[in-house]
Amino acid sequence: MSPLILAHDLGTTGNKATLFAADGSMVAATFASYDTVYAQPNWAEQDAHDWRTALFDSTRWLMQAAQEAGFDAADVAVVSFSGHMNGALLVDAAGAPLRPAIIWADQRAAAQAELIRERCGEREVYQLTGNRVSPAYTAAKLLWIKAHQPELYGRARWVLQAKDYAAFLFSGVAATDYSDASLTLLLDLAGRRWAEPLLERLQIDAALLPPLFPSAQVIGEVTAAAAAATGLRPGTPVVIGGGDGACATAGAGAVRPNDVYSYIGSSAWVALASAQPVLDPAQRTFNLAHLDPTLNVALGAMQTAGGAFDWFERLLRCDREAEPLYAELDAEAAQVPPGGHGLLFLPYLLGERSPHWNPLARGAFVGLAMSNGRGELARAVLEGVAFNLRGILEILVGAGSENLATLLSGVRLIGGAGKSALWRQILADVYGLPVELVDLPANATALGAAIAGGVGVGLYPDYGVAQQLAPIARIDRPNPAVQARYAALYALFQQSYAALAPVFGQLAALRD
Repeated sequence: MSPLILAHDLGTTGNKATLFAADGSMVAATFASYDTVYAQPNWAEQDAHDWRTALFDSTRWLMQAAQEAGFDAADVAVVSFSGHMNGALLVDAAGAPLRPAIIWADQRAAAQAELIRERCGEREVYQLTGNRVSPAYTAAKLLWIKAHQPELYGRARWVLQAKDYAAFLFSGVAATDYSDASLTLLLDLAGRRWAEPLLERLQIDAALLPPLFPSAQVIGEVTAAAAAATGLRPGTPVVIGGGDGACATAGAGAVRPNDVYSYIGSSAWVALASAQPVLDPAQRTFNLAHLDPTLNVALGAMQTAGGAFDWFERLLRCDREAEPLYAELDAEAAQVPPGGHGLLFLPYLLGERSPHWNPLARGAFVGLAMSNGRGELARAVLEGVAFNLRGILEILVGAGSENLATLLSGVRLIGGAGKSALWRQILADVYGLPVELVDLPANATALGAAIAGGVGVGLYPDYGVAQQLAPIARIDRPNPAVQARYAALYALFQQSYAALAPVFGQLAALRD
């Protein structure tokens, strides 16, 4: 029988557990949900005991499914992990959680982010870590705990990320990988080591930070206790894996320098695999460590992409029980020429990260006319997301749109947007590049974690195997005539944001 790889992906809403065969095909998958608690504004926490339940329950289910398919526990060659990033879970020396995990979405540590700026310097932090100073990162969250819960902080032995805790539960070993460490705001990204200057200025004890390893590192073996709880074989190798952003990058097949991919789901991002961190003087994009220790990932993320189309669809569908209008709106938008008869949409319904980093930004239709119908508005929403992503892509490659085709061969695409032939073509025409839809056996994050596991135990020679396991399903190529029209509309899109940015700030001051 083919050896199996067990990949756990601890997402925001639950844990997806997947068994892969060595050829990348999916043998079985299951999902175990858990809750996020929003106890106060800007707070977001999860109970690590819920993670444990989800991890062990899903593993038992998979082992039963594997047995029914003719496999047994000895066929599982490795267990690997992914999880949401830039959180903070304090555990004691025995690995017991001391408080709920503060997860990526938590923004309570604004004062601590300001403290980081004052003590370390915003530019110096970006140059060293590849990331902007923000309450979102582990460093600020750890300082918040130190300031507000000093007794718990004093009892802590480790601060772990979600997948680090998962790996500890299976192996009994405290560890992290370069990718998760790279979104703590405490990693020297180029040196792949904890940033001692930042730790000293922030008075964070370096001993709290777990040992650093490449993502494919075998950190230990499944313990007898974990085996009894899950049905795995004691002694099964445990690979540390990576953060979800890095795993998604590998799972999308972006595993060589200058490989680029877009993810478009509720939110969206564009990511570039690079040999060195890509540092933008204006700090509009950020960086993390790739699963491959020789690479980095430069990326820019936007708040609402598919979420903007969801919002538009909800406005039109009066009956919540009726069939969604997505296919209908997509078809109507396809009948409208590029630019929707002179209509633009700014997709900033939840503020914006890249490229503007403006929480006060808001959505806007620009150029509305009495003649506009649903099709024009729907197409404008799809185009507005594409225009914003193009702006991010230009920053990542350090070149204007006219030079993108000379630097890049194409942009891989994963996420729900790939289901829309219209949206794929819009992206190709706006980018001026082929858009390559990736054929995934599961989701890219789970596959990336599995690839790290396979590399770690020698099932795969290196991360280049990702392009075999995540092949291109189809390619949509840009139409030169439409590409020229979109170039003009893109310039107007940028002008529209610049003109409205001061208005957004003034409107924010008038809100209750």
